[in-house]
Amino acid sequence: MAERVALIDYGAGNLQSVRNALKAAGAADIAVTADPDVVARAERIVLPGVGAFAHCMEGVSGIDGMIAALEQRVLRDAAPFLGICVGMQLLADEGVEHGSTKGLGWIGGT
Repeated sequence: MAERVALIDYGAGNLQSVRNALKAAGAADIAVTADPDVVARAERIVLPGVGAFAHCMEGVSGIDGMIAALEQRVLRDAAPFLGICVGMQLLADEGVEHGSTKGLGWIGGT
């Protein structure tokens, strides 16, 4: 059985390009999703991001339950995680692009 990859759709990422890249790398079961329940069940998680830090953080935090699902799977369960571009930057404590914005706080720094 192929491992389920959750590719998070929160309105800020080139999802089709990332999906194609994941397929080229061997992923077979890719769920493009904004559903925290799908993320909570995924074996692997990808958080893409294009644009400004504040806009991306607003998108992720605007999905009810998404941050909790990410924290459960990645921080507590140690599911493999890939942040792409701004998706990786969101792991920081804070972003300062277009003003100060609180990040996920998984990695200390600004």
